[in-house]
Amino acid sequence: MDHGQETMTIVDEQGNEHVCEVIFTFESEEYGKSYVLYHVLGEEESEDGDIEIHASAFIPTEDGEDGELFPIENDEEWEMVEEMLNTFLAEEEEE
Repeated sequence: MDHGQETMTIVDEQGNEHVCEVIFTFESEEYGKSYVLYHVLGEEESEDGDIEIHASAFIPTEDGEDGELFPIENDEEWEMVEEMLNTFLAEEEEE
């Protein structure tokens, strides 16, 4: 898993650009995809201080630059992503 203070820009359905902080990325051999978990900078926190975390599949380009994001399409994939997020958060709490 990679994590750090990386950012990326996404374009929403209305064509608006949003800068996002990458929380971490990982690859799944089972699904043959890479995944990125991120949050949109400037989004308001919930009343209890939580941020909304988004997840997408992506295919990195050969030169390692940003690839195209794809929606996660099935429940099994979502469960795997949620498990990876929970593991990541547990590790962060231990540090």
